[in-house]
Amino acid sequence: MTRFILARLALLVPTLFGVLAVTFLLLYVAPGDPVQAMVGERADPETLARLRAELRLDDPLYRQFGHYVSGVVRGDLGTSYITRRPIVQDLVERFPATLRLAGAAMVFAAVLGISIGIYGAWRPGSWLDRVATFVAYLGVSFPVYWVGLILILVFAVHLRWLPPSGSASPLYLILPAITLGMRSVAFLSRMTRAAMQEVLQSDFIRTARAKGLSQSRVVLSHGFRNALLPVVTVLGLDFGSYLTGSILTETIFSWPGVGRYVLTAIDKRDLPAIQGSILFLSLVFVIVNLLTDLLYARVDPRVAYD
Repeated sequence: MTRFILARLALLVPTLFGVLAVTFLLLYVAPGDPVQAMVGERADPETLARLRAELRLDDPLYRQFGHYVSGVVRGDLGTSYITRRPIVQDLVERFPATLRLAGAAMVFAAVLGISIGIYGAWRPGSWLDRVATFVAYLGVSFPVYWVGLILILVFAVHLRWLPPSGSASPLYLILPAITLGMRSVAFLSRMTRAAMQEVLQSDFIRTARAKGLSQSRVVLSHGFRNALLPVVTVLGLDFGSYLTGSILTETIFSWPGVGRYVLTAIDKRDLPAIQGSILFLSLVFVIVNLLTDLLYARVDPRVAYD
């Protein structure tokens, strides 16, 4: 186990360096002038030149890249052009909001998706199973922004049950969590149903039934426990995507997380904020994947790491 963790951590350095290099080069060749975006269209050439010199944007590309890499090694992701604050400080302040949103979406998706999947495997072909399968296909088909706007229109505008945007109380978390987790409900229900159906045809399940165990105990205690591995995989990947890919959801609901921060940085051509955010989110995604792999051994004792 220790050797496996060290090997994965060793791969973390080249992975993050690759992300850093690709992001830096793509932003360098992208159209637009970040200095012009900072000061506006009416700034005089002297001001533009002075700011470029202060931000070292007039240096050759290799010097800019070397300066940025040396700062990252020291834990300095730079200073935002827009907020004028260290990017690390901005990310630390906004990441808890993204973590709350991702956690709430994961709970919603796990409870609903796994429950639908278990029932579908327990009662295949029933009317509820067919309805759940149909809803699962709809959940995969609908884009996130469409689901979010429909939820706001129904529950915030017409019914006035929930607030449309913001983060003042836990009530503000409900609609964005449902929006973010809706696609995972569809994937989890289908994955759980398929894995459960395969397990329920195993010999040990027939043995458990022959012993006179109740159907609910056979399905939940024996079947679901042995079908957890693919479900954990989906949960881990989806949770990582929640933490790193909730830009649309946070923007629609004005949620003060990292995703909305990234979108604002892109809109304002805030290059250090974009680079730092992508690097930070890549690190988060890799760590979540590592924790998911380590969880396999807890879920299934047959999984061993050399």
